[in-house]
Amino acid sequence: MEMANLIDILLGIIVAGGAWWANNISTETKRLEILLNRTREDYATRNELKDDMDRVMEALHRVEDKLDKILSNR
Repeated sequence: MEMANLIDILLGIIVAGGAWWANNISTETKRLEILLNRTREDYATRNELKDDMDRVMEALHRVEDKLDKILSNR
């Protein structure tokens, strides 16, 4: 083989590797964009979080009241 053929083969391999890498980066970027959009759609709103926190606080108050009753009967 001549030196020019070797250089052409090496350049072809480098270009093919670069194209493969660029394709993988593009695919991963698209995947991340889809996940980001899903996160925006599924993200809890402020009102939903407030309602959930209110329910948690009510449950904690009930537990606290029960503990107060138990401790006051001693």
